[in-house]
Amino acid sequence: GFSTAANELEKLREAHPIVPLIGEYRELTKLQSTYVETLPTMVDAKGRLHTRFSQTIAQTGRLNSTDPNLQNIPVRTEIGREIRKAFVAPKGRVLVSADYSQIELRVAAALSKDKGMIETFKQGIDLHQQTAAEMFGVPLDQVTKEQRYSAKAINFGVMYGMSTHGLSVATGMNYDEASHFIERYFEIRKTLKDYIEKTKEFARKHEYTETLLGRRRPCPEINSNNYVIRNAAERMAVNVPIQGTATGDIMKMAMIAIKPKLPDGSELLLQIHDELIAEADASQGEATAKVMKDTMEAIYNLGVPLVADTAIGTNWGDL
Repeated sequence: GFSTAANELEKLREAHPIVPLIGEYRELTKLQSTYVETLPTMVDAKGRLHTRFSQTIAQTGRLNSTDPNLQNIPVRTEIGREIRKAFVAPKGRVLVSADYSQIELRVAAALSKDKGMIETFKQGIDLHQQTAAEMFGVPLDQVTKEQRYSAKAINFGVMYGMSTHGLSVATGMNYDEASHFIERYFEIRKTLKDYIEKTKEFARKHEYTETLLGRRRPCPEINSNNYVIRNAAERMAVNVPIQGTATGDIMKMAMIAIKPKLPDGSELLLQIHDELIAEADASQGEATAKVMKDTMEAIYNLGVPLVADTAIGTNWGDL
């Protein structure tokens, strides 16, 4: 199933040596102009960089970072991660990160009440591996990397309205394979499919959707005569309850609860989607990480376990 798109891309790369070089050039110039040249001009007299957090920009209700945007510092590529190493803790201090593991999928499981997903999370099994095992009809311990990758693509994709075309581009499957894959997925996750359809129906009737804790997002466009506008509104109607509950409601509750529990001298610095970053004295790094982890995991009884992973380092790249 990993043939068409991957092969076409490989052919294109081999067709002319300039193709991969253009991609590399674009990545490097973007990193240079957006970060390497710009960020040093924005630090204050103490060498610290201050972002601006807004509560009313992101439609899901999460905090939004601007001037500079510290929520989009690269992490996916090796050269991009080098940028993060430039963010260093002061002498004698450390950075501490705590990020929720697959929180959006956990919220989707809770909202849809999908027994298979909930049970997988309760048992601490990797959801993508479990999904792949069910999709391909193989034992859990025999799932290949490629099978897990396909399952991961669809686990995240279907929540946000991934089309057959979208799945085929993401995985390299041809159109028929992707179409069959989505059908098979919804056989396994029928409860999740029913939840998605009910959410769309609710949005069409009431012209809003809301998060688990009641944060509403209007979506009158869902009744538009324009297919493209209507389609985008449907995706958003499904997306907002999941993302808004995870990175809007639960994360904000966690931040509020963490702040008074932190050891003296520790402070929260950043919220990046499902991750929090704090700064602490080196001797208080472990204690700060424990407070963050314990509080994040216990902040809300979702009916599905919340899991947070922590890391400690002297620079952001080490996290």
